[in-house]
Amino acid sequence: MSDTEATVQVLRELVPEELQAPRVAIICGSGLSGLVASLRHSVLVSYDKLPGFVQSTVPGHKSSLAFGFMGSGAGVPVVAMLGRFHPYEGHKLSSVVYPVRVMANMGVKNIIITNAAGALNPNLSVGTIVVVHDHIALPNLTGMNPLLGPQTNPSLPRFLPLSDAYSRMLRKLVFRAARDLSIERDALAEGTYAWVSGPTYETPAEGRFLRAAGADVVGMSTVPEVVAAREENMNVLVLSLVTNAVVIPLGYESVRDEFEAEIAGTSTKAVVDEVVSHEEVLAIGKIKGDLMKSLVEKILDLLPTDV
Repeated sequence: MSDTEATVQVLRELVPEELQAPRVAIICGSGLSGLVASLRHSVLVSYDKLPGFVQSTVPGHKSSLAFGFMGSGAGVPVVAMLGRFHPYEGHKLSSVVYPVRVMANMGVKNIIITNAAGALNPNLSVGTIVVVHDHIALPNLTGMNPLLGPQTNPSLPRFLPLSDAYSRMLRKLVFRAARDLSIERDALAEGTYAWVSGPTYETPAEGRFLRAAGADVVGMSTVPEVVAAREENMNVLVLSLVTNAVVIPLGYESVRDEFEAEIAGTSTKAVVDEVVSHEEVLAIGKIKGDLMKSLVEKILDLLPTDV
């Protein structure tokens, strides 16, 4: 029995039979655990009861799997991660993606991954939900790829294509759901997500670099789970909630000029460097949580029964 099979066996002992075959997995980003507030017949399983699961240490993340039904009518059986794992917490990448492999072993075919992200694109305002269609993953390209090392299953592809990582079918459902819910057009956007390791927020130069590379939003999660989900042949949807603008000043305020002006006795405007805080991220997640929840519920209603 593999490690994931052993974990699934434990779940079968803890979760009622009608919830043991979820069709959709949801990974909740910072401040977005309220997504599953509307789960019906919900059952929570603490990570510490599950072999192979580690603990989430980040504020805004819990450490439980939630099982239940979501959507109208009888609903769709789902499993949700209330708190994900990040490499910057000290977790190995194999641990970060382990829950995705467990979900795949349970038969999940579709995964919706949410995150809080910073806007690199100046046209994206705080509160926008970005439907991700591509990613830039510097850690993946430089030796921090979750598929490095021995394969977890020899039946999976050794060389995984990612040009189709983000399901067109699921992305289209987002906009159909938004139309059905009469969500304003500018509340949603499409874009490219940049994964950085964190836990530091980007410097202005790093922000300019990622923007120039074509990224619209940036965050410290998601791509490892996307890679593992695609390796497991899941359909992937990523929704990034813009919680802050990355600090990218239009120009550099010279410290030399500031110093020389002070020496000359010339009055100058005080320069205050902008910063981003995690509290800001959580606050926007709380404000926009209901919108994200309604959108996900409607997507589940629209999900074809054969996928």
